[in-house]
Amino acid sequence: MNKINLPQASKLTSPNPVTLVCTKKADGTTNLATVSWWTYLSFNPGMIGFAMMKSSYSGEMTRENKKVILTIPGEALAKEVMGCGTATGRTTDKVTKLGIELQHISDSDIQIPVHTRAAILCTLKEFVEVGDHYLYICNVDEVYGNEAEIALFAWNGYAEIRPAK
Repeated sequence: MNKINLPQASKLTSPNPVTLVCTKKADGTTNLATVSWWTYLSFNPGMIGFAMMKSSYSGEMTRENKKVILTIPGEALAKEVMGCGTATGRTTDKVTKLGIELQHISDSDIQIPVHTRAAILCTLKEFVEVGDHYLYICNVDEVYGNEAEIALFAWNGYAEIRPAK
C-alpha cells in the first residue's frame, strides 16, 4: 500500500452516487447543483444527509427555504449533470443554459428534471460545519421513483458522470 491523499482515494472508491440538488431560488425558479456526497442516514424516521461547499448557492437556498429535493438523475442528463456542477446558480440560470426540461411533482413547488430516477423531498433539520463544507441533515417528506430511468454515478474522483454498467 502507498500513502495517498483523500482526492486520490475518491478515485479508488468510484463509482460514487450522484444527485442533482434542486432548490427554489428567490425568484421562484428551480436551481440545480451536482452533489455526490450524500447518503441515507435513517430509514425510520427517513433522513438524508448531503454535503456542499460553504459558499454554495444551493446550500444557501436550502438553509433559507428549509426545503430541498435530492434527485437521482437519469442517463440522458449525463452532460447536463457535469454542467450543473461547474457553474453557480447565483449568477447562472442553469436550467435554461443547459436546456434541462423540468416537471412538477406533487407536494412541492420545486421542480425536478424530467429524466429523474428518484426524487427525495426533504425538509432541512439542521446543518453542521464540516471543514470547508456544510453537512445538511434532512427529514424525508416524500419519495418518488421511475425505474425506467438509468441512474448516473460519479467516476474517477468526480471527473466523469455515467451509469454503472
